[in-house]
Amino acid sequence: MSKEKELVEEKEAVSRRGFLKGIGSGAVVAGMAPAALVGSEEASSANTTDEITQTTVTLNINDVAHRVDVEPRTTLLTVLRDGFDSSGNRLDLTGAKPICDRGSCGGCTVIVEGKPVYACMMLAVDVQDRDIVTVEGLASQDSLHPIQEAFVKHDALMCGFCTPGFVVAAKAFLDQNPSPTHEEIQEGLSGNVCRCGTYPFIFDAVKTASEKLGD
Repeated sequence: MSKEKELVEEKEAVSRRGFLKGIGSGAVVAGMAPAALVGSEEASSANTTDEITQTTVTLNINDVAHRVDVEPRTTLLTVLRDGFDSSGNRLDLTGAKPICDRGSCGGCTVIVEGKPVYACMMLAVDVQDRDIVTVEGLASQDSLHPIQEAFVKHDALMCGFCTPGFVVAAKAFLDQNPSPTHEEIQEGLSGNVCRCGTYPFIFDAVKTASEKLGD
């Protein structure tokens, strides 16, 4: 065998050994990397995850005090519809509707301390010990509230899903403006949306209710 051929074979052997050695090292690193990454993720999760705790609040809803356990992030809308009081009874106040869940439709309107608010945008812990009125608190045992009667009289609803929010918003509005004009009613209820388009009947109903309440 010529010396030149021996040098070529020796060079190829070294190259193959280097290649295989590199593959072996890479395999070890590749085998170790996932474990290291998983460990990092777990450590990161342990460091950044905050424990969500519950707190007990008292909600004065429709003249009844309810003690409920809530997470700090729980909205008033969620508590009204799905919350439980300290006796294990579900509040079940489902008049406020979860429609948009971002404070743009008014379907979940309730009255807090005399002002209309979107229950989906209000945390339950922020209304502790404050007076809350929902649509369930408007009618008496024997009769509907004049606003509710006016909505029925003027057929101011179609699918009815937005109706509780409109009724509650109208109540808060008329408490502040007992004798509104048609234009003032439109402006006063501009935070509520009816996708069925029954606005003319709604505005007429509110006008009729204002007149009856003023008698």
